[in-house]
Amino acid sequence: MSPALALLVNPHAAGGRPLRLLPRVEERLKALGLRYTVQRTQSLLHGCELAREAAARGEVPVTLSGDGLIGAVAGALRDVPDAVLGVLPGGRGNDFARMIGLPLDAVAACDVLAAGRPAPIDLGAAGGRTFLGVASLGFDSEANRIANTAPPALGRLVYVYGALRALAAWDGARFAVDVDGERVEFEGWSVVVANSGFYGGGMRVAPHARLDDGALDVVWLAESSRAGLVRLLAKVFRGTHVDTPGVSVRRGAEVTVSADRPFTVYADGDPIAGLPVTIRAVPAALKVLVPA
Repeated sequence: MSPALALLVNPHAAGGRPLRLLPRVEERLKALGLRYTVQRTQSLLHGCELAREAAARGEVPVTLSGDGLIGAVAGALRDVPDAVLGVLPGGRGNDFARMIGLPLDAVAACDVLAAGRPAPIDLGAAGGRTFLGVASLGFDSEANRIANTAPPALGRLVYVYGALRALAAWDGARFAVDVDGERVEFEGWSVVVANSGFYGGGMRVAPHARLDDGALDVVWLAESSRAGLVRLLAKVFRGTHVDTPGVSVRRGAEVTVSADRPFTVYADGDPIAGLPVTIRAVPAALKVLVPA
């Protein structure tokens, strides 16, 4: 018999979208013959506590949420023996679901909870926190801040909205990036440290990143015009921006980033650290149910 599921629902994600999805998700879980309980999370910390308790009981914690709760719960399960995480996409971006090949419809993704396979994945770690997807800073810091306060009705467009709003007030910065001991300094816009390939609601910011290679892909944009950045944003959705002059890509297990002024580092949509920051890959940190 399959283990019971502990469905952790974030009622605040994407303007309450998980709650609207919940009745149809429950209907599908029942049709699949899966045993489950439902609990609403009050905060990221509360969600992590519920996930650890469920895993300790031998259940599979399943997040119906955005990427923020998924990343937090993944970090909480990192040291729990035999823990397996299930994911149902309920946010605006759903970038982790994209990366593991889940259907972006939460009801369709229920089938993976019944017939998927547990696969080991890496995490990134920074400032005492872990993350599943992408940590970024610089121009991205301001774009993330704006996106997090934007109207939920914008949906996936919230990330483009954040970028365009940030563009108007951006003042360039000087960065120093050290990847496995190799240091580069440059004037530019952003530094992205990617465990996963997607961020911002489907942007393929690190098209060659993998979740199981024990490494982080580091992408940065050196000095460019505002018009050049707008053209680059269109390419990011296809992942072709990495072939553009001014964009550099490195890969390594440990990355240290500093800048000539303060920036907040965002990961999985939430602030996790300030500068300077050292970000490390955590290989095979936990198992996640992925499509068979």
